[in-house]
Amino acid sequence: MRTPRPGRRLALLAALGALALPAHASAQPLPTVVDPNLDVRTVADGLSQPTGLAFIGKDDMLVNEKATGRVMRVRNGVVEGPVLDLAVNSSSERGLLGIALHRNFLVNGFVYLFWSETLSGMDSTSGTDVPLLGNRLDRFVWDGSTLTFDRTLIRFRAFQQDAGQPVRANHDGGVVRFGPDGKVYVIVGDTGRRGQMQNLEFGPFGPGIPDDQFGGPEPDDAHFTGVIVRLNDDGSTPTDNPFYEAGAAIGGAAGANIQKIYAYGIRNSYGMNFDPLSRTLWHNENGDDSFSELNRVEPGMNSGWVQIMGPSSRVAQFKEIETSPQFFGLQQIRWPPTNIADTEEEALSRLFMLPGAHFSDPEFAWKFEVAPAGLGFVEGRALGPQYHGDLFMGGARDFLLSGHIFRFQVTGNRRKVGVDDPRIEDRVADNLGKFDVTESESLVWGENFGLTTDILQGPNGNLFVLSLTHGALYEVFRAK
Repeated sequence: MRTPRPGRRLALLAALGALALPAHASAQPLPTVVDPNLDVRTVADGLSQPTGLAFIGKDDMLVNEKATGRVMRVRNGVVEGPVLDLAVNSSSERGLLGIALHRNFLVNGFVYLFWSETLSGMDSTSGTDVPLLGNRLDRFVWDGSTLTFDRTLIRFRAFQQDAGQPVRANHDGGVVRFGPDGKVYVIVGDTGRRGQMQNLEFGPFGPGIPDDQFGGPEPDDAHFTGVIVRLNDDGSTPTDNPFYEAGAAIGGAAGANIQKIYAYGIRNSYGMNFDPLSRTLWHNENGDDSFSELNRVEPGMNSGWVQIMGPSSRVAQFKEIETSPQFFGLQQIRWPPTNIADTEEEALSRLFMLPGAHFSDPEFAWKFEVAPAGLGFVEGRALGPQYHGDLFMGGARDFLLSGHIFRFQVTGNRRKVGVDDPRIEDRVADNLGKFDVTESESLVWGENFGLTTDILQGPNGNLFVLSLTHGALYEVFRAK
């Protein structure tokens, strides 16, 4: 392992990109929740931009640090380690981003990490100090005290460098989950691509014209972004994936990648988890300036980006916001927001649909972006019987330093979000601007959590919340 070095520049993984944090960020007010029977305590603080959490035992967990590349052990509230120190590129939203344990971790010790490597072999914040396929999902082995590299499962594109625009390092996704089916799920954002996985069959320029200087728009290795990938635990491709046969018919690198897809048409996400009751995958999706989403992900889902964000019936509002003088642009200049369809019918007709793909509206959305982040479920009665099966998701407020947590009750068939506020019966909060919670106030369950990069239920049944901006791990527990 490397010796950790001081003085690393802070960079914030968030929908807004980089943000310099104040020196007292870890001294924010203690978070609170609306339920008077519950309380919040700090399990550990002094962490450096923590992004991912995994329980290896009772009161024993591994925590990723975004920019240091370290995996820290937190045992009985004490931060130990590092148990691994990777040379990471943490420019903008890159870094050490995701962690998941194998279902049989206690037997094989397998730990999966999503991280951004460097060309220099040293920690870096340079936009260009990364190989083209610098975002990688690796498997490590835990021996009780350290993590040792075992194999690379897959690599993804790590940067955008088109003519006329600066190098970009955002929309890397990076959330990793080990599914109840024994498969590894990883989400990677679009990294600024504008090809078939972004619902542009012929790319941004038309038939026969490459997507960028590396080719495209087909999802070869350099253009395979904006997807949720489902893999066997060794990185091989499950034959029951939704597009396995379609990919085999296409052939080549693009076909092989299509075989790995579980869902596509995704802009970016920092939250993904499995419903413990239905075993169904849920994820949130960050909009640019409009239409944050909460989605239930069925195999073969096309989430609609870049043609659609939010419900398809709201595409005119999507276009209105993104073409307004306040927000004009979709980050990449190659496909301007003036190209967005004017009607729902036109938008749906433009989607690039692989055989067997389907589009579905989000289960909940906000008209303006709320920067959704960590996402987790609660099973059981540890917090009270009323929380059994509920979904919890982080969101931004006050430029991300005092972020909140939304609580969603899922319907009995586990397919929809239940609401009892007539203003959001349509499952869309018509908020008034970015990070505003108007019409979704009844869903705000916790305050002052900062940017919540991970939300997990612990072995004791309590809810654990990881805050990147506070550098802390919190536990929500029943106090009465």
